[in-house]
Amino acid sequence: QVQLVESGGGLVQPGGSVRLSCVVSGRLRSSYCVGWFRRTPEKEREFVSAITWSGRGTYYADSVKGRFTVSRDNANNTAYLQMNSLKSEDTAVYYCAVGAGPYGSWSLYDYWGQGTQVTVSS
Repeated sequence: QVQLVESGGGLVQPGGSVRLSCVVSGRLRSSYCVGWFRRTPEKEREFVSAITWSGRGTYYADSVKGRFTVSRDNANNTAYLQMNSLKSEDTAVYYCAVGAGPYGSWSLYDYWGQGTQVTVSS
């Protein structure tokens, strides 16, 4: 059984930073990509970022480019999303997912975490 567990969310002030973690466990293909998505009442599962198995391929939504950084530590089966210069519009539930490719569409991923809330507010 595959499990993804996100952590690191919380309340942060505008302009602040937070780092999300996604620990992956269970039987998976030997190499997998990790995607990050977010959900708000207005947008269902908006693509945020993705990273390939090697880490050499990283992808970002225009809205977070230059502010967010995705990375991974394959030895510890963990992916990260470093979020800097946060804005109120970044408030959302953030999810990680694993799949065969760094897809921009949530429907192409195989497994999902339970999500972690990030609230940007003063």
